[in-house]
Amino acid sequence: MKAIFKRELRSYFSSPIGYVCVAALAALYGLFYFMVMATGSSSYIPRYVYNTMFNFSMLVIPIITMKSMTDDQKNKTDQILLTAPVGVTAIVAGKFLASFFVFLLASTLGLLPAVAMSFFASPSWGEIIGNYIGTLLYGGAMISIGVFISSLTISQIIAAIGTFAVSVFLMYVDSLASSINNAAVGTFVEWISFSKRYSVFTQGLFSVSSAVFFLSVMAIFIFLTARRIESRRWS
Repeated sequence: MKAIFKRELRSYFSSPIGYVCVAALAALYGLFYFMVMATGSSSYIPRYVYNTMFNFSMLVIPIITMKSMTDDQKNKTDQILLTAPVGVTAIVAGKFLASFFVFLLASTLGLLPAVAMSFFASPSWGEIIGNYIGTLLYGGAMISIGVFISSLTISQIIAAIGTFAVSVFLMYVDSLASSINNAAVGTFVEWISFSKRYSVFTQGLFSVSSAVFFLSVMAIFIFLTARRIESRRWS
């Protein structure tokens, strides 16, 4: 898995994708923190910075994951991986971790303006860290879904559009469900709701159940992706 992780991470930064995604998110974090500084109150950080950056972060994830599995299929290098003496789950986990590392790097750089602001203001670090952890957990779950979708096609564009569609659906499914007066639908949406579990972290609280939910989603989609790759190994 370590070798796969290094290989995939190297591929991100041997092309513009890794640099562009990290630079774009870091620049947007800097821009919105600057807007907060212009207001003269650090209390606007959760609303102006993280509420807005959450949407941008989810839009960048399809770009990060679109090449994770499609490149090997398109270039026929997946045959080398499938015949290598390494487990399929380790291959998928390595690719997932490489994609997640790019997202982690961009999100962590987004903390630098808050560190700089702390020298002359008193930002609410509880809410900032809560948003940071929540974004990583939500993002990790979306990355695992994106890697799975990437395994279903050889087209990066289709993989990106598919992941984008799922991301938008999960962000707005709560709003759609609220307009449907059906108890069963409401219960189901509440159970699958990413946004409801994420919102707990935005309040500066840590929810073990929400963290377990996101980690479970990651594990499930890594497993599903591994089974998808396994089916190609035996076909």
